[in-house]
Amino acid sequence: MNFQLSEEQQMLADSAKRFVRDNSNVETHRQNKKLMPLNEMTWQQLAELGWLAVPFEEEHGGMGMGPLETMVLLEALGEGLIMSPYIATVVLGGGFLRRADAGTQAKTIPALIEGRLQLAFAAEEYERVFSLENTTLQGVVKGDDVVLNGTKASVMNGDQADLLVVLARTAGQPGDQQGLSLFLVDANAEGIERVPHRMVDGRQGAEIRFADVSVSQAECIGELNKGYDVAKAVLQEGLLALSAESVGSMSVLLDDTVEYTKTRKQFGVSISKFQVLQFRMTDMFIAMEQTRSLLLASTLKYVEGHADADKAVHAMKAQLGRAGRKIAQEAIQIHGGMGMTDELGVGHFVKRLTAADGLFGNADVHLREMVKPA
Repeated sequence: MNFQLSEEQQMLADSAKRFVRDNSNVETHRQNKKLMPLNEMTWQQLAELGWLAVPFEEEHGGMGMGPLETMVLLEALGEGLIMSPYIATVVLGGGFLRRADAGTQAKTIPALIEGRLQLAFAAEEYERVFSLENTTLQGVVKGDDVVLNGTKASVMNGDQADLLVVLARTAGQPGDQQGLSLFLVDANAEGIERVPHRMVDGRQGAEIRFADVSVSQAECIGELNKGYDVAKAVLQEGLLALSAESVGSMSVLLDDTVEYTKTRKQFGVSISKFQVLQFRMTDMFIAMEQTRSLLLASTLKYVEGHADADKAVHAMKAQLGRAGRKIAQEAIQIHGGMGMTDELGVGHFVKRLTAADGLFGNADVHLREMVKPA
């Protein structure tokens, strides 16, 4: 394992950090949270910078990079309150497109890279602990078509997506890995109802209802009834991307908290001199470095195909939930009441970490997955 970033990767990180400095601040974020839909300017900027092309092959206009470069980019972008569907469209949606047939790739990937196409992965459902095999949305095969019925909850970018990647049960019972299928569905198809909502961090999502939605079997990604392995592989990449973005947010909370203690005075001295606060900030630093190290290790294990790569990704998501909560709570406590005000960035980053913990299973869910026998 090489833990050093290459020159190209470092340049990618540096350019993303510059973008954050120039385009991200609390006031802009507060205004963006009020928009429905979001301002598309940021998305087009990401396309012009070439960042939507990072994980795609050069034959489709991509940069031929992979999860490691995605990690580097998203950790840097996570340091700003950037509102964009990068994970939903490029990492998750793009991950499925890269595993689709050549015809689908040719029709969709160039449009995605140019910023003209957005996607969403419809997987989460109500009243069930998140797990791919717990999917209940029904897909009934009728000739050359499949008819979808059911509801998907908290679909990231579900309100703005042009195409939906829908995980449906076409055979078997909830809990079975066999019998799951993935379909690429027009988000405006007859029978689809989208109910937009805001997530706790201000980003957009939707509840999506399917009522007798007919989709051709030709739109199946992978084989019918054998979509579990494809969905799992893409979801692993999504979890790593989500973790990378969150590590960037955690680093801002740590840095801002340390800086605040240097300027806030009590009894005539800065509170950074108080030993009890030094201990608490040291704990924040340790949690931050443990999380960043685990992120790099789990990403490298995934890229290099290690036997324990899956467990490492679950460990990363579990660590994100636990360390994220620790750093968020300490940041608010040390800032005091102003840490929760809308005018300060601290509260916004805390909400982002809270949302990240809940997406695709919280820390407890991934701890259970991590300890399951192989």
